[in-house]
Amino acid sequence: MPDQSADRPLDRTERREHFAHFLTIPTRWSDNDMYGHVNNARYLTFFELVIMRYLEVDSNLDFAKHGVRCFSVENMCRYHAPVKFPQTLEAGLRVGKLGNSSVRYEVGLFVSDEDEVSATGYFTDVFVDAETEKPVSIPDPIRHVLASLIVRS
Repeated sequence: MPDQSADRPLDRTERREHFAHFLTIPTRWSDNDMYGHVNNARYLTFFELVIMRYLEVDSNLDFAKHGVRCFSVENMCRYHAPVKFPQTLEAGLRVGKLGNSSVRYEVGLFVSDEDEVSATGYFTDVFVDAETEKPVSIPDPIRHVLASLIVRS
């Protein structure tokens, strides 16, 4: 299936309106590194948190019910402005590409009450059969939820 969204650069030009769903994430003191900024490894955790929260809690999807699992095959993060405790983040989520067996989740992290994006990135997941771990088509109920995250210009 071709890409249904506008190609977006995932750079500092991202704005809140480019994302379909948001999750508020408070930073913790332990997120900071020795330089007083959120450690770079934490950003991917924030990305994963907004994705999984949306799928499993907000959308109540049960992948096991559909006989599938997701394997992350690629991820990326670009840092645009430092974040530090005690700032609160708002993680924006969208689907950038929805294929037959794969999905690319795109994320923008914004400090609350700020318009400039602090970080952007993505996770690409491939859906596999839960037993054979071979790629399979995304089940229709899951595809429907993922399609709701596509932002059209």
